[in-house]
Amino acid sequence: MNEHVDGQIGAVAALVRSTFLMNAVYSESAREFGLTQQQGQLLCVLMAQPYGMSELGAVLGLAKSSLTGLVDRTERNGLVQRKPDPQDSRAVRVALTRPGAKLAEEFYNETCRRVDKLTSEFAPAERDTLAALLGRIVMDNKVPTVFMEPDQPH
Repeated sequence: MNEHVDGQIGAVAALVRSTFLMNAVYSESAREFGLTQQQGQLLCVLMAQPYGMSELGAVLGLAKSSLTGLVDRTERNGLVQRKPDPQDSRAVRVALTRPGAKLAEEFYNETCRRVDKLTSEFAPAERDTLAALLGRIVMDNKVPTVFMEPDQPH
């Protein structure tokens, strides 16, 4: 409906529709590994480092009760564990277990492969332009690092 006559879509529709596409890719990848989309996001975030519950809630954009339920379920599956926070004896940090780290790595690699495939027909300059523009949106809006660059060590 908002599509231009020549088949081009505007920036707003393109961003919204790309969000749906990314969620579908992420969900499909998660399902393949027996995870929910939220569990996949949690594992990817924890690949970088353990987080305190309040930090984790802020990064994932979840309310305390939703985060607690997510961590509880993922902990029951043996993928994460709560550890005492060395800085605050009343707090805990959530970290990947060894099986969780292995699954996170596999899930991350598969998700990167699927996302990369979306732009496989682009010329390198087009990919660079897309990355620069989306990166600017992400940085300007201070989006937390919820997914590392594929070439970053983790």
